[in-house]
Amino acid sequence: MPRSGAAPAARLRNAGIRFGERTLWSGLDLDVAPGEFVAVLGPNGSGKTTLLKVLLGMQELTEGTVEVGGNPVGRGSVDVGVIPQQRPLPEGTPLRGRDMVRQGLDGTRWGPGFLSRTRRADRERVDALLERVGATAFADRPAWMLSGGEQQRLRAAQALATDPALLLCDEPLLSLDLAHQQEITELIAAQARDEGSAVMFITHEINPVLPFVDRVLYLVDGRFRIGTPDEVMTTASLSALYGRHVDVLRAHGRIAILGGEDHAHHDHEHEEEIA
Repeated sequence: MPRSGAAPAARLRNAGIRFGERTLWSGLDLDVAPGEFVAVLGPNGSGKTTLLKVLLGMQELTEGTVEVGGNPVGRGSVDVGVIPQQRPLPEGTPLRGRDMVRQGLDGTRWGPGFLSRTRRADRERVDALLERVGATAFADRPAWMLSGGEQQRLRAAQALATDPALLLCDEPLLSLDLAHQQEITELIAAQARDEGSAVMFITHEINPVLPFVDRVLYLVDGRFRIGTPDEVMTTASLSALYGRHVDVLRAHGRIAILGGEDHAHHDHEHEEEIA
């Protein structure tokens, strides 16, 4: 991994978030190493997306400290890439596939300026990204006409445009079929394996990403567990975390949780997807 020896891609020390009298989580100490794949799990309202917003500089901690790549967090950092939830583009959106990818390099600029001779290096980078995610064939089609899986490939390429040290994934598999879930997950895992980007992957369903996960951060009602899937995803561990009996069943390489999220406290007041 090219970044092996570098500072932690993300570091939180005694980190906590409160909204009024409600504590989402506190006392969180976490180092995410270059190339590490961390799945962030927990019921709605447990603070998963809020954690990603903290790492993006969109939400201040109530207590503790946070760093990305050894530096204080800040909005718009090229060290951080984001793959959001899949959501259809509005009909008629004036973007081609390659325009979406280009936005990962220079924000919202796209269109005629892309033809400038001074931007040859950027054009080559976009072409390389399109090829990497298997999107070359539809790069010049209107993005809004593409399938959900095709659009999500473009969002992945957009997020990888600056070769980020930290890749934040906010439920990127939602609304995708199993085949596209596997394709997107493998693209993300390849970025961790081949380029040394750390991955923090929010999901309600661990099974699509389980083969790639190094550690799990599981958040429930202000409490958390951190460890390998074998350490965290057990009946004893999750029962302690939820404060009641939870069955964790394993079969054929898959995990099923019975009595956990289905009955957990759900609170959407402070949780929303990253735009």
